[in-house]
Amino acid sequence: MIRTLIAAALAALPMMPAIAQVPPFPAGFRTQEIATNGTTLHVRTGGQGPAVILLHGYGETGDMWAPLAADLARDHTVIVPDLRGMGLSAKPAGGYDKKTEGQDIAGVLDALKIARTDLVTHDIGNMVGYAFAAQYPARVTRFALLDAPLPGVGPWEEILKNPILWHFRFGGPDMERLVAGRERIYLDRFWNEFSADPRKWDEASRVHYAALYAQPGAMHAGFAQFAAFDQDAIDNRAFLAKGKLTMPVLAVGGGKSFGPMMATVMRFAASDVQEAVVPDAGHWLMEEQPALTVAVVRQFLDAHK
Repeated sequence: MIRTLIAAALAALPMMPAIAQVPPFPAGFRTQEIATNGTTLHVRTGGQGPAVILLHGYGETGDMWAPLAADLARDHTVIVPDLRGMGLSAKPAGGYDKKTEGQDIAGVLDALKIARTDLVTHDIGNMVGYAFAAQYPARVTRFALLDAPLPGVGPWEEILKNPILWHFRFGGPDMERLVAGRERIYLDRFWNEFSADPRKWDEASRVHYAALYAQPGAMHAGFAQFAAFDQDAIDNRAFLAKGKLTMPVLAVGGGKSFGPMMATVMRFAASDVQEAVVPDAGHWLMEEQPALTVAVVRQFLDAHK
């Protein structure tokens, strides 16, 4: 299945335009602030057809999805929120466990009068997406996850031992003081160390996201996403006790990041898992291999209509 997905994606590449960093969303997309679950999320919507919702991770916002949104909007209604506390969404003091954030997403879909959706996620978005799918399985038709584990699922305890993941335990008032005014330095660490080639993160992208994470309350909210992992692990084990996800799942890893481990993790959580490994990419698939990543996700969604 890896070879089939990658081969199909590679075949599609000559027809795809070059993709710049932090590109704008296509004309016709609109933004709105949607009240949901006690907070307010900044949401982009565009296109027409079956729904697909795109959930970003840490170090980015929904802006990361512009190339994929442009492709999918040809035949989908595309919904791209900024997660609770991130980007241009509200930054409440709490609610950063992923079970609560999954409920945020359900509220967005309710506000948009969307009953069922495809789901494409990355990093922290994987965790929110899984919590959403586990709580509302009838609302998810297909689920593609990009390069990040799920707390409490599969080899989670072994993953935690990796010293490069020290940031999972980095947070609290003193850490916020250390990072205040130095958000760019802290974020450069993620973009550089988790890339196969840090040069794929251009200066415009770094300036753009660093400014968003320097907003009041943004770094606190970012640390809170990680601080909630222990509770997320408890919640995820409770979800697993009720059974695996049954919708088609695509687990995508960067060849120089999680790679096939993504599928290993997801086979503990879902019964119908396909895998793909994007070559010459680290964690930041949409920045490092945007055209190939778009093609892999598109091929999966199209194959399961």
